[in-house]
Amino acid sequence: MLLLKIFYFIKPLIPRKLQIFLRRKRAIKKISLFSHIWPIDKEAIAPISHSICWPENKKFALVLTHDVETNKGQNNCLPLMKLEKKYGFRSAFYFVPERYKQDKNLHLHLKNQGFEIGIHGLKHDGRLFQNKNIFLNRAKKINKYMKEWEALGFRSPAMHHNLEWIHALNIEYDSSTFDTDIFEPQSDGVRTIFPFHVNSKPKKKGYIELPYTLPHDFTLFIILRKKNIDIWIEKLDWIAKHGGMVLLITHPDYMDFTNTNSHYEEYPAKYYQYFLEYITKNYKGHYWHALPNQVAKYVYQIVNLNKARI
Repeated sequence: MLLLKIFYFIKPLIPRKLQIFLRRKRAIKKISLFSHIWPIDKEAIAPISHSICWPENKKFALVLTHDVETNKGQNNCLPLMKLEKKYGFRSAFYFVPERYKQDKNLHLHLKNQGFEIGIHGLKHDGRLFQNKNIFLNRAKKINKYMKEWEALGFRSPAMHHNLEWIHALNIEYDSSTFDTDIFEPQSDGVRTIFPFHVNSKPKKKGYIELPYTLPHDFTLFIILRKKNIDIWIEKLDWIAKHGGMVLLITHPDYMDFTNTNSHYEEYPAKYYQYFLEYITKNYKGHYWHALPNQVAKYVYQIVNLNKARI
């Protein structure tokens, strides 16, 4: 954590292009060292707590989510929503309450269209988990927004996490972890492609943890500069084979819906479209497509059923 504190202290002084350049250099080294656990950790095929069979005997679960990090990303939410609706999908959008002015009409519109709204940190400044006092103070504000927005889920910026501290949030689920991701600052994967229950206190409800299981778009298309979705397809096929949960994070901030791809931090939105098309074409009828809060409720039912049997 000390290195993270130092990084976020000096980060504002480093030009963004230089940050990206350094991250690319670091990523190349990491791939050569950890190719045995990324993008696929073959040991991550077992549930942590309770065995899970998906509703209607579906082969696997599919959960689509988006982290909206800036006002630019907020402006891209509507075209992203329309793209997903075109293929019959719904997703969850996580907004940063105190980084940019929130478009409440957008929130309402997304909800009315069957999408979900969640919380993505508080300020997106890298300090949320700096120490417990900071976290608990910010948790009070996060809980206030959770109530105002009628949100059920949370995701931390940069995937920083402490599953014990997160109990202070009034949430149904958290999604601040991953099965395997060697590129995150806190790269301790939970090593499972299934959701699981987090409850360290007797007689407490706890919350459901939904790890993301596909590499997110910023890693693939901005850092690694991939020009196709081959890694998404490879990992999707592997998760489907093992009956897990395919949970993807994308960022509307980096999607280019104009097809110009003129900015160094943008990638063509058609990549995401290709992903949706691949699922529709190759797995129609085989997956349970659900919002994160629906997956959390389903896993709670399994947890309570198992408790009742004890």
